[in-house]
Amino acid sequence: MATHVYVPSDAEYEEVRGQRLLGFLFFLISDCVIFGDFIFSYLYLRNASPVWPPPGIERPYLYLAAVNSIVLFGSGATMHYAMEGMRHARLRQFVWFTVATIVLGSMFLGGQAYEYTHLHDTWSGSTFGASFFTLTGLHGFHVFIGVIFLITVLIQTLRGTYTQQRHFGLTAATLYWHFVDVIWVALFFLFYIY
Repeated sequence: MATHVYVPSDAEYEEVRGQRLLGFLFFLISDCVIFGDFIFSYLYLRNASPVWPPPGIERPYLYLAAVNSIVLFGSGATMHYAMEGMRHARLRQFVWFTVATIVLGSMFLGGQAYEYTHLHDTWSGSTFGASFFTLTGLHGFHVFIGVIFLITVLIQTLRGTYTQQRHFGLTAATLYWHFVDVIWVALFFLFYIY
């Protein structure tokens, strides 16, 4: 017995796509609020302290964070080109640039894990350590979720779920990945430059 798969019309798809986009944008806004709360808490603690970081606490390694930042920002570029590949019906371009984004995101996580194991502070060791590990750990968790998200949409695309005309999941993944990049700009500035 053959099963019938319902395929919505273009008008129905556009309506659902608009609703999903609005919902996804609300999700990103809620994530901005969460990061904003943690960032403002960090700034409050930093400004309340006469010396920052507190005496005896070394700042995180700028060189390692700079290399890791280049890797993450490079993944933002590869994600852009992956989405452009889908928009122009170039599946091969989409696949290669999505795989590159997944690899670069994983490299970023590896760099972050390396940094965590080589810092001279701990999460419970100081206010600076608690702030650093909370914010960068939350960001790292978002990168991890982003990598899983990209692997999922890559598999779905290869199975034919997404096409040049119907690719909301890819749009959401691209927006999410760029969000992760933007948050890292703020964290990089706060912990390594400022």
